[in-house]
Amino acid sequence: MQPILADRRQLFAYVAAWEVLGGLLAVLLGLTGRYSWAEALVLSLPLTGLYGFICLGSFWVCRAAPLSTAALTRVLAAQLAAAALCALVLLQAAQAWLRIVDRAEVFPRTLREGAQTLVPLLLGMGVVLYLLAAAGHYLLAALEASRKAETEALRYQVLSREAELRTLRAQLHPHFLFNSLNSISALVGARPEEARRVCLLLADLLRQSLSAGKHDFSTLGQEVALVKSYLAVEKVRFGERLGIEVEVAPEAERCAVPSLLLQPLAENAVTHGISSLIEGGTVRLTASVRDGGPLVVICENPKDEAAAPRPGTGLGLESVRRRLDAVYGREASFAITRAAAHFKVELRLPPSPLPGEPGA
Repeated sequence: MQPILADRRQLFAYVAAWEVLGGLLAVLLGLTGRYSWAEALVLSLPLTGLYGFICLGSFWVCRAAPLSTAALTRVLAAQLAAAALCALVLLQAAQAWLRIVDRAEVFPRTLREGAQTLVPLLLGMGVVLYLLAAAGHYLLAALEASRKAETEALRYQVLSREAELRTLRAQLHPHFLFNSLNSISALVGARPEEARRVCLLLADLLRQSLSAGKHDFSTLGQEVALVKSYLAVEKVRFGERLGIEVEVAPEAERCAVPSLLLQPLAENAVTHGISSLIEGGTVRLTASVRDGGPLVVICENPKDEAAAPRPGTGLGLESVRRRLDAVYGREASFAITRAAAHFKVELRLPPSPLPGEPGA
């Protein structure tokens, strides 16, 4: 359908623009001295209004002859032919309108006298106004194509981001399982009973992580419970060398976070921090929400500055950073602080409730 006819506001603006042109034509006719201002208005306003609707047909000509460099000659030929045809229609309409006005005896004299002097003006105006209308339709078509391209680009960006999130989330399961199996492998030979206990803990932990992995978001409380289960598995292997401190504000527990977000933080703290220290250390996880501020999650652990980096260092943390960027963009931040014997990861997220929960 013709886009201007489909939108009342556009149609009103279009008709108003043509009536403004009709007023300008009346001024031209009045300045010639052949017509009074009343006669000029009676002649010009109905004709320009009618011609405005005739020029709506340029929409279909523009669709049949779209702009392109290769077919520029064809486009010009089609538009000039249509412009000439519409100008002739305008001339015929003007002559018919003059006859109607004369028969109605609206004015004391016959307006058709000297009407031949209007022929060049009407033909020239008809061609120019049609070409302007065609240019307007080409502009509307370009704007519509631009909006469609922008919408498609946004849709593909969303699809790309969703695919990236699925890929990153899929990476967490093998990364976590690899570290956990290493823990069991270290216990099988020396402490088989504890290895069996770790297997049971690991089975329970995998059930929890697989359940969380089915959803895009979990509450922070659920994520913290998963981290505690993971640290319980590692506690069997490290014994007193691994200390655990968890402090989560009640209001922070209800906040929504991407599923399996905190697991890599705990893995990194144990694998690249506690395991490198003979005396061990404490993994400290805190979370809080300040009034009007973001959800702040901090994971801290001691480390051996002299220890050589282990293979795979930073994979889990990079996955967390990329997931935050994919989900929140600039609304979230990911910061790492390295000191001589201390390592800290700080996340700042929008404190939004879980979708479907009260307040969401």
